[in-house]
Amino acid sequence: MKKIAILLTLTLGTTLYASAQLIPSFQFGVKGGLNLAQISTDGSTTFSSDNRAGYNVGVYARIGALGLNLQPEVYYASKSSKVTDGAGNTNTVTFNSIDVPILLGYKFGAFGIGGRLNFGPVVSFLLTKDQSFSSALGSVATGRNYRDQDYALQFGAGLDIKKLSIDLRYEKGLNTLNSNDSNYQDKLNLFNLSLGIGF
Repeated sequence: MKKIAILLTLTLGTTLYASAQLIPSFQFGVKGGLNLAQISTDGSTTFSSDNRAGYNVGVYARIGALGLNLQPEVYYASKSSKVTDGAGNTNTVTFNSIDVPILLGYKFGAFGIGGRLNFGPVVSFLLTKDQSFSSALGSVATGRNYRDQDYALQFGAGLDIKKLSIDLRYEKGLNTLNSNDSNYQDKLNLFNLSLGIGF
């Protein structure tokens, strides 16, 4: 009798899990979190970059079925990094942007608790590109001319607990940020940790 009860419980759990993945779902929510950004200077031995913290806040939607989902987002983001050249000059850059990721994901779990894996492109529309300089003695700090748009790929994992969503992602810059100087191949990379609440 005990074995039959265990078998029935396993069968019911498997059925509920399978049906939960098959039913189409839609969720809308708000999210906010922290960015840890760094400008990479590919192929350069004269520049180094430090991680600096920023933030993001916005909205997301999640449409899914069969364990797969599409997650478009729109959020305001602040990203900052400090670049130091070989002469000791530092340039602290802060980008404020509207970011629009379109993510594809896979969701697993049941009973309101589960994990997610996601991947997709993101375009950033830069609103401000503030630069502050600190020059070494006897040298001159120069600014950079940055583009108005940045393109990147995001990939990461998430955890859902009922209506709460926790996401950790890495964003890899695809294009150089500099608009008119091919000598500097600056790309913006960052980690993003966020908390979302669905409705």
